[in-house]
Amino acid sequence: MYWPMPATGCLLRSGQALSARGHPWAVGVSRHQKVYLFDVQLAFTVVGRGRPASRHFPDVKFWAAYAMLEDAKGRLTARFAALRVRTADGAPQRIGSAAAQHMPGEEAWLLGEHRSNGERQFYLSNLPADTSIKILAGAIKVRWICEQAHQQLKELGLDHFEGRLWTRLQRHALLTMMAYAFLQSRRVAQAGRKKTPRAAAATQPASGTPSDP
Repeated sequence: MYWPMPATGCLLRSGQALSARGHPWAVGVSRHQKVYLFDVQLAFTVVGRGRPASRHFPDVKFWAAYAMLEDAKGRLTARFAALRVRTADGAPQRIGSAAAQHMPGEEAWLLGEHRSNGERQFYLSNLPADTSIKILAGAIKVRWICEQAHQQLKELGLDHFEGRLWTRLQRHALLTMMAYAFLQSRRVAQAGRKKTPRAAAATQPASGTPSDP
């Protein structure tokens, strides 16, 4: 099962929880999301004097998502670009003169999208390393369907629940989804009725042309 997550802030912690359960996911991230090169290595810092270093440090610096893609691929001119990276969401640690920096985390895909209006969006996904860019692009676009459904469910009252019990929330959500499913079925039926006359006209013989006996 694929879990598309909305781009409302960085949800990498949720992604880690899904990864631990074996679920693939994709999430929208800020253009400033920090990532490491895929082949980053951990090594001990070499010190001239004193006690030897007891902690590992990444051998390369992390990059912002937009800079990583532009440096690896040149300017992001295609609609989609993808690069295998490691997220900078590991344990916080002081690295050099910078405090509270994050160590390399799990392996992931970094995707960049160049939209027709000039806007650029960035995403992370834990889909396998051999996933094609076509599948990656399709996966992040599934999020749009989820966001639209969530917005319409809110219009039907999904966010009006004010109870405290989990079972009551489940019932409220179920009734909202049933209303949404009913309205969707009516929309599909209405769209079908609008198309039926055109389809019938296309199948009828032209005027003056004899029909089959």
